Amino acid sequence: MVSVAGTNGKGSSVAMLESIYRRGGYRVGSYTSPHLVRYNERVKIDGVCASDEELCRAFERVEDARANIPLTYFEFGTLAALLVFRAREVQVAVLEVGLGGRKDAVNVLDADLALVASVGIDHTQWLGTTRDAIGREKTGIFRSARPAVCADPHPPSCIAERAASIGAELWQLGRDFGYETAAADWSWWARHGDRGLEVRYDRLPPPPLRGDRQIENAAGVLMAVTALRHRLSVDNEALREGLSNASLHGRLQVIPGPPLQVLDVAHNPEAIDTLRRFLRAQPCAGRTIAVFAALADKPVREMARLLSDVVHAWHVAGLDVERGMSRAQVRRHVEAVAQDAPVSDHENAAAAYSVALEQASRDDRIVVFGSFYTVGAIIAVLNTAGA
Repeated sequence: MVSVAGTNGKGSSVAMLESIYRRGGYRVGSYTSPHLVRYNERVKIDGVCASDEELCRAFERVEDARANIPLTYFEFGTLAALLVFRAREVQVAVLEVGLGGRKDAVNVLDADLALVASVGIDHTQWLGTTRDAIGREKTGIFRSARPAVCADPHPPSCIAERAASIGAELWQLGRDFGYETAAADWSWWARHGDRGLEVRYDRLPPPPLRGDRQIENAAGVLMAVTALRHRLSVDNEALREGLSNASLHGRLQVIPGPPLQVLDVAHNPEAIDTLRRFLRAQPCAGRTIAVFAALADKPVREMARLLSDVVHAWHVAGLDVERGMSRAQVRRHVEAVAQDAPVSDHENAAAAYSVALEQASRDDRIVVFGSFYTVGAIIAVLNTAGA
């Protein structure tokens, strides 16, 4: 059992771990959140969503067992996912932490390995306002005498401090493992004299998941697989095929045009900056048109500002969900930083997307971002249209 935490990179890390272990011949269950279109996406066995029937059976068992014990939405779902995994006899379970780590429902389990993909600023009202405070919450998934992997290249000091204080076996990117990139491939290494480990993989396939942080995510995943090698053996071919075949909707997902479209669930400044670098590295002949909606507890103005130098027109919308920001509020924040780019507001993300699509030329590109809800709404539209 592997638990995965991180401000960004959790979903990508889960996808790569799932893919590698599946290629290694294991039955793999993955639990992620939130979903984009259907709840079933959260619970998968060998990459296939759990059925309505088995999820409902699991929900009923949780409801019967809890009696008068109150459970949150996420706690209820986590218990149901574990019941599905047990019923399907999964051999490897990869569980994505929902929020933070220390108090998260996933942390009820003593995972065989804990992976922290990154530590950034997000969910500050629950986790704290500094990387150190947020990092301390994430290290709550570490366990004594068990491996803990940190794939953040510049982690706060609390990562090493927590591992040392409880006797976790910490593997830190840049110290105990690392990577080197080349034009068409990359190499990965891990070494630790005290633990008797020295491993190297050369000419690895680039992760198919887009973004300049994916190599760091992949490096952390390879360290996790290596740290568990005596319990879950994976040969070289399975490892390479697993990296090559990992997939994840809504993370710098490119839909060929015309017009070309980029869907990204980026919802904090660090993730938006990754999106910005991706867009700047992939210039288009025409305009970049943004479809943007976000939650009210996000730094929306800062998120828009980060893309203001690459976006030529904004179509913003409100989110009709708990904590959703209204269309008027989003527009006000975007107009404050949009420079000369026109800003129009719409009732919902689907309406904003429809107008953006109508106004886009063949050479333009549409970028949908801001939250899982925003991207999920557009994926639902595309699914209906058969895209």
